[in-house]
Amino acid sequence: MNNYLNLLIGLAMGLNLIALGSSRLPSLIRAVSAQGIVLGLMPLLLEHHPDWRVLVVVVATVAGKGFVIPWLLRRAMRAATIERELNPLVGFVPSLLLGAGGTIAAVAFARLLPLLPEHAGSLLVPGALASVLTGFILLIGRVKAISQVCGYLILENGIYLFGLLLIRSTPLLVEAGVLLDLTVGVFVIGIIVDRIQRAFDSLDTRKLTVLRE
Repeated sequence: MNNYLNLLIGLAMGLNLIALGSSRLPSLIRAVSAQGIVLGLMPLLLEHHPDWRVLVVVVATVAGKGFVIPWLLRRAMRAATIERELNPLVGFVPSLLLGAGGTIAAVAFARLLPLLPEHAGSLLVPGALASVLTGFILLIGRVKAISQVCGYLILENGIYLFGLLLIRSTPLLVEAGVLLDLTVGVFVIGIIVDRIQRAFDSLDTRKLTVLRE
């Protein structure tokens, strides 16, 4: 079971690098969508006999992160008529190098942590750390609001991976609450994106610096 879990986590970490190296917003959104689906399936591998609560979280996570939220992002992208991130604060190649270096460092650092025996051989901790780092790079290094929303989603995916470490002891209601918070957060960000587009005819968040009371 651990091998299949590590395979999915490795795929999620690879999607992090695709997100960092992509200048096209549709490709970035597809990477976030695929990662949401991959992460949503992981509780099935952690539980030998998943009960109905686990199945509910799996369905809600796959539907929310894999389909609903990416659909909202594509809709916002079409409404704003943008498809590329042209002038990021941190270039695509440096972002990719930072992400790759951070992933290697996360794997090395996780080996030093006093993990439980069942988690010692898994990539849950490295995958979580790498995803959090990727989210921060996208949030800080991109200027388009949609790219920053994708960074926020990947950052939350890293937190979700950390939560899977405690899936047997933490009530699954907490995971469902995180998913609800994420959905509400994306709706709020969608409203902000719409207001930025109407005010500036652009989704470049650097233009917000010209706002005054």
